[in-house]
Amino acid sequence: MIRIALADDHKLFAKGIEGILEDEDDLLVVGVFPNGRELCDYLADNEIDIVLTDLNMPIMDGFGVLDHCKEAHPHLKVVVLSMYDEEKIYKKCINQKADAFILKDADPDELIFTIHEVYEGRHVLNFDRVKKQALQGAYFDAFRMKYKLSRRETEIIQLIREGIQNKSIAEMLNLSKQTVETHRKNIHQKLQVSSRIELVNKAHEMNL
Repeated sequence: MIRIALADDHKLFAKGIEGILEDEDDLLVVGVFPNGRELCDYLADNEIDIVLTDLNMPIMDGFGVLDHCKEAHPHLKVVVLSMYDEEKIYKKCINQKADAFILKDADPDELIFTIHEVYEGRHVLNFDRVKKQALQGAYFDAFRMKYKLSRRETEIIQLIREGIQNKSIAEMLNLSKQTVETHRKNIHQKLQVSSRIELVNKAHEMNL
């Protein structure tokens, strides 16, 4: 079992990441923290394998987490989650010995793959890979604009594509099941599909 701690001050994003990872049989999220300081305090008394950290957080940011982990817990693997595909940020993470760098709008499969690679001792620090993630995110934004989808609707499409059912989506996004069902009805109307399979096929046609 790979034990994971996540630091991110965006509660919705953190909850979504936790739900995605815990769907995997060999991944266990042992703690979710709103800033780097609380994460580092937790590490003092608890054994984990991998830290996932946002960069922009109050009290202690992701760079502070990197410094602390590599000095106080050199065995720990640290995966940086970032909204920015800027090379200067990427290089700073490398200089601070991050084990991986992944964009927040990457596909969930990309995150799961990265966690397994890092756990096995391999670094995932190819900037061309990061740029590819950014292009995929831009492509999804174009898809959203073409069909006049809200960001919440695109978020739900991504979760549906991963095979997640309405009840679990509601829990992950802190919504009622009825609200999720309403979003799905609107999505079907906008994409002109009548079933989950047609919706997923539509997403594949658009190379999502």
